[in-house]
Amino acid sequence: MTRIALIHALAHSVAPVVDALARDWPEATRMNLLDDSLSADLAASPAGLDEAMTRRFLALADYAVGTGAHAILFTCSAFGPCIDAVKRRHVAIPVLKPNEAMIDDAVRAAAGAPIGLVASFAPTLRSMPAEFPHGAVVRTALAEGALEALDRGDAERHDALVAQAARRLVDEGSAVIALAQFSLARARAPVAARCGVPVLTTVDSAVRALRARLA
Repeated sequence: MTRIALIHALAHSVAPVVDALARDWPEATRMNLLDDSLSADLAASPAGLDEAMTRRFLALADYAVGTGAHAILFTCSAFGPCIDAVKRRHVAIPVLKPNEAMIDDAVRAAAGAPIGLVASFAPTLRSMPAEFPHGAVVRTALAEGALEALDRGDAERHDALVAQAARRLVDEGSAVIALAQFSLARARAPVAARCGVPVLTTVDSAVRALRARLA
């Protein structure tokens, strides 16, 4: 049976991908590794994605591979260079960034038009736009206060703030909205209702891509 290791830096990322796998790939065995200090430490660190942070990602990946994982899916969008280091170490299995499949989907869907990228975790918007291919027009918006609302258990407020940020990008000309974090997937329907344009989530794109690679 296919064993998928899911590595999380935010507790809110767990449920969306577990739900997506249960719905779209129920035969896959899931294992979840959560270190929610990763996101807190990144937000507080002036060093950013340094060697110490990379070593932490390698240690998590090594553990996952040691359990027999056939693939690793990271759900933390702000740690691209650390995940690249994992890819270089574990070349024998698929290792997916949370956003790479959605980026491909967004570029295809936009067909040259601007892409609106929404995040609730500020470091994501410092690292993720550079992962889009040259020539892609990416406009970003931070849904300020949304992550804090989710931390308080106010999911309705979270979704409203995400939809508000997405609407600003549509008003500026974005033809597609890309929700940059797994934790934002829960807001897809409210965002779509508010914006009236295609809305992509990292969760759904990543599950489709991973299943295709392991088919």
